Amino acid sequence: MTQTVRVNDVDIAYQWDGLAGGPVVVLSNSLMSNFNMWDDTVGVLTDKYRVLRYDTRGHGRSGVTPGPYSIESLSKDLIALLDALKVGKAHVVGLSMGGMTAQYVGANFPERVLSLGLCNTASEMPPRATWAQRIESAQQGGIEALVDGTLQRWFREGFTQRAPEKINAVRKMILATTVEGYIANASAVRDMSQTTMLLKIKAPTLVMTGRQDPACTVEQGTVLHRMIDGSKFVIIEDAAHLSNIEQPEVFNRNLRAFLDSVPA
Repeated sequence: MTQTVRVNDVDIAYQWDGLAGGPVVVLSNSLMSNFNMWDDTVGVLTDKYRVLRYDTRGHGRSGVTPGPYSIESLSKDLIALLDALKVGKAHVVGLSMGGMTAQYVGANFPERVLSLGLCNTASEMPPRATWAQRIESAQQGGIEALVDGTLQRWFREGFTQRAPEKINAVRKMILATTVEGYIANASAVRDMSQTTMLLKIKAPTLVMTGRQDPACTVEQGTVLHRMIDGSKFVIIEDAAHLSNIEQPEVFNRNLRAFLDSVPA
């Protein structure tokens, strides 16, 4: 059941699933999605873990406040959510923007982290001009102007043709994002520069990326892997940006094996 809690001047929507009293796994969503993007993952965790999904500020059922946001402020939202729910430590798993948040939390709030799952993410993003174009498109044409290009980056063409119901569900998530929420969060991604900060991460870390991901590439994943001491790197074949949806079995198997390997 979805609930909300007020943290840092915004209502954050969240949902618990799984084993009461089990180790907590937090799942953090990508830009222009909501916590339903994790529907295919939750079920493989709930026998052992207490799974906490939430909608990042400006997304889904959470509130929208004036932007721009920063990865730092989004990370502090997550820490405040954990505080409000009386969660001391958690496995923090994020995809794309959610993975950027996880990086910041791992580096700056190490006492709150059992492990990190950094999925289809990066510590630096493309030139500001790319984001300026996307923000201008949203301002002029609404989120509808971004849908087709986003889906092309997120999924391979073969998957789009093979799983139209999945694509339609993701399309609805994208369209449910407000222009204000998108621009505020896109600004956070645009301004992010976290590569040097990765050296501070000491928690067990899994880096996963799709082989065909054009948004957060294998090369960008390699940077995360090389900068985070002792991290594990998994490349998921036949997957683009939302590898958890495109290749759920491979994604889930690797995530579960990693979580199970972390000492209690």
